[in-house]
Amino acid sequence: MLSFLSIRDVVLIETLELSFHPGLTALTGETGAGKSILLDSLGLALGERANARLIRAGASEARVTASFEVPGKHPVRELLSEQDISADTDEALILRRTIGADGRSRAWVNDQPIGVGLLRRIAAMLVEIQGQHEQMGLADPTTHRDLLDAFGVPVTLRSKTTSLYKAWREACQTLEIARKDIASAAREEEWLRHTIEELSSLAPQSDEETALATQRQALQRNERRSEAVAAALSELTPRDRRNSGPAAALRAASRALHRLLPPPGRDTDDADTEFGQQQAGAQEALQALDNAEAALADAESLLTRLVADQEADPRLLEQVEERLFALRAAARKFETSVSDLPDLLQRLSARLDALETGTARLEALEIAAVEAKQAYVAAGEDLSAQRAKAARKLETAIMAELKPLKLERARFVAEFSPLSEEQWSPAGLEQVTFLLAANPGQPPGPLGKVASGGELSRLMLAIRLVLAGRSPIGTLVFDEIDSGVGGATAAAIGERLHRLAQDMQILAVTHSPQVAAAADHHLRIGKLVKNGQTQTSAAPLPAPARREEIARMLAGDVVTDAARAAAESLLEKK
Repeated sequence: MLSFLSIRDVVLIETLELSFHPGLTALTGETGAGKSILLDSLGLALGERANARLIRAGASEARVTASFEVPGKHPVRELLSEQDISADTDEALILRRTIGADGRSRAWVNDQPIGVGLLRRIAAMLVEIQGQHEQMGLADPTTHRDLLDAFGVPVTLRSKTTSLYKAWREACQTLEIARKDIASAAREEEWLRHTIEELSSLAPQSDEETALATQRQALQRNERRSEAVAAALSELTPRDRRNSGPAAALRAASRALHRLLPPPGRDTDDADTEFGQQQAGAQEALQALDNAEAALADAESLLTRLVADQEADPRLLEQVEERLFALRAAARKFETSVSDLPDLLQRLSARLDALETGTARLEALEIAAVEAKQAYVAAGEDLSAQRAKAARKLETAIMAELKPLKLERARFVAEFSPLSEEQWSPAGLEQVTFLLAANPGQPPGPLGKVASGGELSRLMLAIRLVLAGRSPIGTLVFDEIDSGVGGATAAAIGERLHRLAQDMQILAVTHSPQVAAAADHHLRIGKLVKNGQTQTSAAPLPAPARREEIARMLAGDVVTDAARAAAESLLEKK
């Protein structure tokens, strides 16, 4: 329900803050006091068309904020959740709207900016307005089927129809996709067969690229090591005859130094000291050469064993690279990754299988779609039958309420219009439209065209009474529902508004003292002059002031004691 309304700089309103309560609230005041401004402000917060002319003279923008208390399981919370708008179940729902001097408006819900279209969707789930010039809700034929369903159609049957409709549409969609896939596969059959043959010959495996790349790197490293060891060994044992190699060089050096040594059996002359020293040095050099030759032999032996241990397999590396490059070439050709090649082969094989077995599968899907349609139509026909029964009961119940509301000559009809198959929906096979014949002899017509604003508002009251407690809307606004009636009819309206207010919050702009007296709360709209400017004001009335306001409504400008007594009598009848 609406709990708070804040208005800033709208027409004659500079600042106005109003609290609202459950039950029936009457809004009264003299003609021209500003009741319409109050409703225009509320409509602005609910997403109605914005106009820069609503901005108070001298102000830069108009601003309206409406706060609602909404139950935790109210459908509007699901809508907010779908739109990623935070709304805690224990907090108020706040709608805010501003209009700038350029006529542009902005909207927020719980301080999160939203579009005006979404604002209207949210507001339509919270408030319904019935007025002299514009109606929200009842005059819209798209709401009539839901209203009828809420009155007398089992929820289980509606849910069954909805689920069967979805199953039918899903079956049709599956069938259509299969038809397109088979048609596409038929056009590509030759390409499919060639590609499948090529990929089957290649036989790609999952994660094969990673394994091959790792193996290739290991083989390449092994080949580089083998080449290095072989190169080192070739330096020690050259095959070129022109290059004798280090071993031969060491042996030649050793032979040359041996010439410095005395022949065997010959002693060195002590006098030839210098020659003796040379012999000693030659002996040391020969020993070093012998050691180098032995070390060289050891190195050659080690390198020979390394060559034997690390001998590379060039053919294996070639095979690995050929496989890896073939996989990557196929991936480029088919514009995918190497890892996806097995899945691609599987998908293409499935398409070819579908083509080869397509006729049988299509027949099965067609049968499934037909059976799903038949199930939906059967449920839809049951739903239509239940709606027809509910419509007769609704018509009877509403007609019973029309006479006291001075609509006894009117005839209310719930009309069914069968829909074409293309128009079938989760809600069933027909559209429901509420029609009204305002006078005998007139054919029933759309509510908004054959009924005046007051008549439509009273009809709305009758329908809401019959449908009490079946709508998620928590606030219903009537703008001069008593227009053109008085006396007993006005009293009947007031009594019914008060009765309806037991199930939902009612705001009624009224000129009828009988309606005002039936209210639980009373706001008086008036004008005052402040700083030389006329402003609209609104204030809740305590009991004595309320009696005086109802007496004014009865007597006019001069309030008499008789009018006060009549007002007191009306209040006592509440």
